[in-house]
Amino acid sequence: MKGISKKKSEGRGVKVSRYVFVVLAWLTFGCVTLQTFLAGMAVFTDPSHWKDHTIFVHLFEYLPLLMLILAFTGRLPNILRWKSGAIFALIFAQYFTANVPGAGAVHPVLALVMFWLSMSVARESTRHIRR
Repeated sequence: MKGISKKKSEGRGVKVSRYVFVVLAWLTFGCVTLQTFLAGMAVFTDPSHWKDHTIFVHLFEYLPLLMLILAFTGRLPNILRWKSGAIFALIFAQYFTANVPGAGAVHPVLALVMFWLSMSVARESTRHIRR
């Protein structure tokens, strides 16, 4: 379509997918941050917070999977697709490291990676929709 800008040629569904992706990306980042806080509360304040930490993950564990789907429907860059998939994989790697003897030391390291990755996705996706 000659003369039509890229922005105008994008359908409404693509735009909605992108905006929902950004919201979910920031929500995921917030949830990862809160999850880390709950772990800190369990370690430094009261071990009963481990139950909160364990339950809370079930509220957001599938957000990155939804983000991955939205990255496709929103025609977002491949890097955001890969990073969304990586966050999803990291969440389930956390289950492994929490339940397999000897793997627990990796659990907080993966949490750091997930924190950085979720922040990166939130920031990159926000920049992408502002163009």
